This record gives sequence, C-alpha cells and structure tokens, in this order.
Amino acid sequence: MANYILRFLTDFGPLPAYASPLGGRGTDVWDMVLSAGGVVQFVLLILVAFSVISWALILAKLQALRRARRQNEEFDHIFWHAGSLSQAYTQTKHLDASTLATVFRHGYSEMGKVLRLSQGEPTLPAGVMQNLRRSLDRAQAAENTRLGRAVTFLATTANTAPFIGLFGTVWGIMDAFRSIGATGAANLATVAPGIAEALVATATGLFAAIPAVVFFNHFNRRLQVMEAESDSFSQDFLNLVERDLMRRHGPAVEAVRPSEQTV
Repeated sequence: MANYILRFLTDFGPLPAYASPLGGRGTDVWDMVLSAGGVVQFVLLILVAFSVISWALILAKLQALRRARRQNEEFDHIFWHAGSLSQAYTQTKHLDASTLATVFRHGYSEMGKVLRLSQGEPTLPAGVMQNLRRSLDRAQAAENTRLGRAVTFLATTANTAPFIGLFGTVWGIMDAFRSIGATGAANLATVAPGIAEALVATATGLFAAIPAVVFFNHFNRRLQVMEAESDSFSQDFLNLVERDLMRRHGPAVEAVRPSEQTV
C-alpha cells in the first residue's frame, strides 16, 4: 500500500526535506508517509483517491459547462433571428449541449403533437398551454439534472475529507504515544516524528477538501444562472405561443416569427 501512495506522490516531484532528522527517521514527506502506520497509510490512500476523482470531475464539469454556455449563446442568436419556429428548430438541431435548445425542442415537439391531434377542429383543445408548460418543465428538470450530475461528490469530498484526515492524525498520534509508553522515553526527538507523520493525514485531507468546496460553490452558481436562463426562455416561448399561436389554428406554428417578439 505504501508503494502505491509513494508512486502516486512522486509523480508531482519531491518535496524539500527538513534541515535535520528527528529521532533517526527521515523528515521528507515521503519518508514520513512510508514510516507511518498502516491505518494512516490507508487513510492517505482514501484521501488521494478523493482528490484524484474530484479533480477529474472538476475538469470534466468545467468543459461541459463552458460548452453549454457557448451553445446557449449560439442558440439565443439563431432563435431570435429565425424566420419561423420550424426554421429555428432545424437550425438548432446540432446544439446538443445547449440547455435552451433542448428545452425549445421539447416545447416545439409538444406543440406539433397538439396541432396534429386538433386538425379539423374549430378550436384548439383545452389545456394546451398547461401541456406545453409541463413539457418545458420536464425538459428543464432533465437538463438541470444532466449538468448537475456528480457535482454533489465535490460537496461530499469537502465535508468528509478533513474529518477522514483528522481520523488519520488522531490514530497516528495514538500510535506515537503508545511507542513512547513502550520505550519509556518522552523527549521531543521521540515524540516529534510520530506526530509529524500523523499530521500529514490532516494536510492531505485539506488538500482534497479545499478545491472541492471552491469548485462546488462555483458550479452551483453557474448552474443557478443557467437554470434562470432556461426559466426565462420558457416564459418567453410560452408568451410567444400564447400571443401568436393560440389565436390562430393549425399551420400557424410555421408562421410564428421569434424575431418579431423580441423586446
């Protein structure tokens, strides 16, 4: 187990050693990890795993949110300059990462189903707007879930990693004091190495937790902004349909011009 931890840590380069050894044991961080007890090493392995997974998630989520934001901007431009809803639907099919495009496609498809079912009827069926609103709400919820998937792992890391590290520290200090009791020597040279080894667990826990809490808050804010944008677009789309489509039956869906509805 110690060899796995050492192999991972050495990829980042060696850390400087202290000026002098304590109690005949190495004071380099890697030496302290290797000379720590099995429980402390297991705790360090868990914390390293938390850190690696957190950073992989952070990088993947940064890329996904950046792509979604870029495609949302592209969709907004296409939608409000399209000649009709059908044209906007055709021109935005490639925007698979855009939350706004996904919400719009669901709403447009639902509107098409209603119009096909009501062909030949003098009026549109009752509850059309409610059906459309529910369709938009479902699409919004699905997109929010997709973008927010696994972000809670960062919160878990931020909340648990310091305590896992503290557990390793407490256990290491217990081992250090047991060694003192066994040898009967209670001086700084005897106590310091064991305590230093134990504190590595706390430092590793903080190393895993701090980036996790920073990016968890960052992602939450970004997701809230995108959710607000989806809510705003849904309201605009419903207003557009209610003003232009619901007072004209049948093929009016092709005649609605989003550009005419901009304020």
